Amino acid sequence: FLRRNAKMAADLGELLVPYMPTIRVPRTGDRVFKSECAFSFDSPESEGGLYVCMNTFLGFGREHVERHYRKTGQSVYMHLKRHVKETQSSSNCKLNRDFNGEDYEYEDEAKLVIFPDHFEIPLPNIEELPALVTIACDAVLNAPSAYKKQEPESWEEEIQVSRHARSLRQLDNGVRIPPSGWKCQKCEMRENLWLNLTDGAVLCGKWFFDGSGGNGHALEHYRETNYPLAVKLDTITPDGADVYSFEEEEAVLDPHISEHLSHFGIDMLQMQKRTENGHHTDNNPRPRVSEWEVIQESGMKLKEVYGSGYTGIKNLGNSCYISTVMQVLFSIPDFQRMYVGNLQRIFDYSPLDPTQDFATQMAKLGHGLLSGQYSKPPMKSELIEQVMKEEYKHQQKGISPRMLKSLVSRGHPEFSSNRQQDAHEFLLHMVNLVERNSAGSENPSDVFRFLVEERVQCCQTRRVRYTQRVDYCIQLPAPFEAATNREELLAYEAKCKEAEENMRPPPEPVRARIPFTACLQAFTEPENVPDFWSSALQAKSAGVKTSRFASFPEYLVVQTKKFTFGVDWVPKKLDVGIDVPDFLDLSRLRATGLQAGEEELPDLMPPIVLPEDTRGMLNQLLKTPEIDEAAVMQLAEMGFPLEACRKAVYYTGNMGPEMAFNWIIAHMEEPDFAEPLTLPSMIDPGPSATDSPMGAIPLGNSPPEESIAILTSMGFPRTHSIHALKATNNNLERALDWIFTHPEEEESDALSDMADTEPNDNAFFNANSHSDSTLSPDRDTSGPRVKDGPGRYELFAFISHMGASTMSGHYVCHIKKEGRWVIYNDHKVCLSERPPKDLGYIYFYHRLSSS
Repeated sequence: FLRRNAKMAADLGELLVPYMPTIRVPRTGDRVFKSECAFSFDSPESEGGLYVCMNTFLGFGREHVERHYRKTGQSVYMHLKRHVKETQSSSNCKLNRDFNGEDYEYEDEAKLVIFPDHFEIPLPNIEELPALVTIACDAVLNAPSAYKKQEPESWEEEIQVSRHARSLRQLDNGVRIPPSGWKCQKCEMRENLWLNLTDGAVLCGKWFFDGSGGNGHALEHYRETNYPLAVKLDTITPDGADVYSFEEEEAVLDPHISEHLSHFGIDMLQMQKRTENGHHTDNNPRPRVSEWEVIQESGMKLKEVYGSGYTGIKNLGNSCYISTVMQVLFSIPDFQRMYVGNLQRIFDYSPLDPTQDFATQMAKLGHGLLSGQYSKPPMKSELIEQVMKEEYKHQQKGISPRMLKSLVSRGHPEFSSNRQQDAHEFLLHMVNLVERNSAGSENPSDVFRFLVEERVQCCQTRRVRYTQRVDYCIQLPAPFEAATNREELLAYEAKCKEAEENMRPPPEPVRARIPFTACLQAFTEPENVPDFWSSALQAKSAGVKTSRFASFPEYLVVQTKKFTFGVDWVPKKLDVGIDVPDFLDLSRLRATGLQAGEEELPDLMPPIVLPEDTRGMLNQLLKTPEIDEAAVMQLAEMGFPLEACRKAVYYTGNMGPEMAFNWIIAHMEEPDFAEPLTLPSMIDPGPSATDSPMGAIPLGNSPPEESIAILTSMGFPRTHSIHALKATNNNLERALDWIFTHPEEEESDALSDMADTEPNDNAFFNANSHSDSTLSPDRDTSGPRVKDGPGRYELFAFISHMGASTMSGHYVCHIKKEGRWVIYNDHKVCLSERPPKDLGYIYFYHRLSSS
């Protein structure tokens, strides 16, 4: 027996000798993909298991492993197969939980497989395998999943349980906290309020971990009393709340938060209830149905649908903003053709690491959603079994967007976290990535692109200037004053005030009903141009701007502006319902260009201007620029790097924290985002525009890198951008006009130039930015491709948001397929009974054919 074993070991050793140089032991930093295939959603639980390459540590399903072998010649793979057994565990004992909250136990089987002959060696096999191979196999089996390494930045994972949580003493002082109407006991602050869990004192915060402002009375109270824990009042849900420990000086977890809050009369179960999926539903039976119930259609028994195009996407914990956007994109034929239609070609030409290739990961997700492979109806036998056991379980599992999320959010400060994000910002981020990865090939995001004609008029001379810029989305205001139920709203406000004064619970909320026509009207109204410099008067003057469509896109994206900033910089949502129509005709908003009788503003550049607080011209030339340190600190407290905050305040000309905040959001992705502020010349006019003109000042040889980066990120060649800035004394807005009036002869490099720059979402997409590219439709070489046509549209999808701000809550989407509305709520896909069109956040319209 021993002799036979020794012979087998010798045989295995010999068999592996030729492959030994290719077998690696994973080192620190190596990512081991042992939970999912790089090309499909196959996993160790799939029928064919998963093959992990013992050299690159990439994972492949049965259908895709041969391609990797042919491409790389790598022969040795570890085959992982997980046999899952569902279990009836008692309520106390949980074995393992998958994303859908189901309990299961499993048995894992691993073996080495040698290609091309599929020779199999069961593992573990210590006696027979060479030591190096055994070490490599153990290391792969014990390595964390490839994504564990990437997401420790998520603060949810890092927060520790407070050492005071278990032993916290609470005073029996009869304090009861009302459900709303709170204010700081020491000042009138109504934002950023913290409830001390020992004595029930409600006080304002300061410099807390979420960056919100206040007068620091909560901290002062701790110093006087030593009561260590406080909870932020507007963050309480049944799955927890934001708790801060003054003594430990950090955000903490309190496992007993429910009891601690009930001591002060706060019943967490009366609030939004969170499911295991990482999003909320609201099971509180109240007379007025909440938006959570309406948007998710939770009162109705919805019929699940299966098959091609009806596959859900698992929630990774606050990833529904990605799921909803991807579901809508892959319901558009151009995206289906580009990624799923070219699947084989994309996979065959994918680079050696397909997990880092945008086209591969888009094709993978698109195929997952459209193939029907991951959305199969339950078998009859399973249904019978469920009836017998009297339990109904969701069969829909959905596919996991983890690999795509990891790729598209890499290096992005918001999307790479595990927190909820704005679906609209993510849509624009995806459009930008599609643009940058489609250079030289079909670009599916062309369907969203359109040209906006901006007409600026000098109010004094009545002269006009027409320019064009590219956009991908229209932002519709929600004018509260146009609500059809104004009397009801005013009565509600009065009742709220009365309830607050008498410390009574607030009345049932009333939602403002706003006609869509009023939103459209507000969108077309002229708006004032801040700091308008009239070239006719050669001085600052009043100017108004109106926007019209110079072209209509094939797919029109409409975002309703439901979010506004509160005192503490936290986005708040307006509770409005808008009667969004199924059919939309925007033909009357078609741009007209220069009209008969209109006189154009002269094409002159404004002179260079300096900030008002110059302490003498010489001082200004020699000194560092003045920077509003208060604004810098306000931004730094929100968690942004200090140097980035200084740059933001400087480049927005000390115009206040809100302007600087917008600059930060627009420039976050730039490689030098957190680098110190450096001025390329003695004086940089920057964008600050005030009343002390000083004529043209000779500047250093090279324009500010900052301005060059903005222009190149819009797709203009670097050399052309530098010429434009030099010709206009580094004035960004005028440089864009210059580029428009001086097209460069050889602009073929524009696209490749754009692909080399970092993405700069806001420079590319911001509908309100007046420093956007002034491109005309007849410049084919580097101008934008637009698919113009009639302005008549039909609604085919909308994304809805539930919750107080885009940074929290939950997203679902409704898409019209085969004439029926379908609701996509994470992994659940059902026929919609009552699509809540009036509560959407982003609407998607498809152009009607001219017939």
